Amino acid sequence: MAELPTLAVVGATGAVGTVMCDLLSSRKNVWGEIRLIASARSAGRTVRCRGEELTVQALTPEAFDGVDVAMFDVPDEVSAEWAPVAVSRGAVAVDNSGAFRMDRDVPLVVPEINPEQVRNRPKGIIANANCTTLAMIVAVAPLHREYGLRELVLSSYQAVSGVGQVGVDILHDQLSKIAGDRVLGSRPGNVRQAVGDDLGPFPAPLALNVVPWTGSLCDAGWSSEELKLRNESRKILGLPDLKVSATCVRVPVVTGHSVAVHAVFGAEVDAEGAREALRNAPGVIVVDDPAAGEFPMPIDAVGTDPSWVGRIRRSVDDPRALDLFVTGDNLRKGAALNTAQIAELLSAELAATR
Repeated sequence: MAELPTLAVVGATGAVGTVMCDLLSSRKNVWGEIRLIASARSAGRTVRCRGEELTVQALTPEAFDGVDVAMFDVPDEVSAEWAPVAVSRGAVAVDNSGAFRMDRDVPLVVPEINPEQVRNRPKGIIANANCTTLAMIVAVAPLHREYGLRELVLSSYQAVSGVGQVGVDILHDQLSKIAGDRVLGSRPGNVRQAVGDDLGPFPAPLALNVVPWTGSLCDAGWSSEELKLRNESRKILGLPDLKVSATCVRVPVVTGHSVAVHAVFGAEVDAEGAREALRNAPGVIVVDDPAAGEFPMPIDAVGTDPSWVGRIRRSVDDPRALDLFVTGDNLRKGAALNTAQIAELLSAELAATR
């Protein structure tokens, strides 16, 4: 029997890396050695993975020796520096950051949509999409195959865990400060006063509020998150001229990014036909019974793998347009799971050549 390939998880002690270790413990085992790698300050810690206590190694070039696939769950600048190092040591790098997504020589892969692109990796690097894009695109792709997508108008509702544990901590701290005061939110400025100046990574309070901003400022007032939705959707679907307009909003949800989608197609659409296409699509679960109060919501999708889709209806004013609502766990399919699925495709490829 051929030896199973060696996997490295870079950033194993971070929020996404922790979910990754959980996933590796629950999914089909296609790996031999699993090597956990993190910054020097985390080296020596032990993390449970596949029923074993594994010791975290420091991030060094030598840590990649003998590694077949290296998954990166680290900030952009760390991936930009270290993914090429992993490749130089013989590994294929699967990167969850934004460092390589729009590089024309790096495929942007969603296994349910374009798995064949895994083999198209001239730099030895495969990119994972942004977590908001992933929740939405898994649902939009089967509708594109059915009706031919022409345009997307998107509004996101993004959870605080999208910026890491600091976002979760800030939200809970703010909720503690406002708990029990039923006047808050009914007068101008009183929520800001109660929350105070400790806003963490957010430009305004999240408790009792929504903030129409995620990411960094780009040209013409667009945010980086909004442009990611546009550019990554085009690349994943292979539609370079797709019209996409997005507004990204941060909401007081711990985990689970949601997207309201207005999709315009080249052919007339049918709501029940769209539901059927989505029911048969991999990685999608349809939750769509408004009369029974059944909607796709982050409090139900958290901790699960699929994109939850509902509120599916044909536009009142355009027979070629559909409106729908999608939500998904931004730490699972939005990050760790998609990375693991890409790595599993690579494991199968390696197994076939050994």
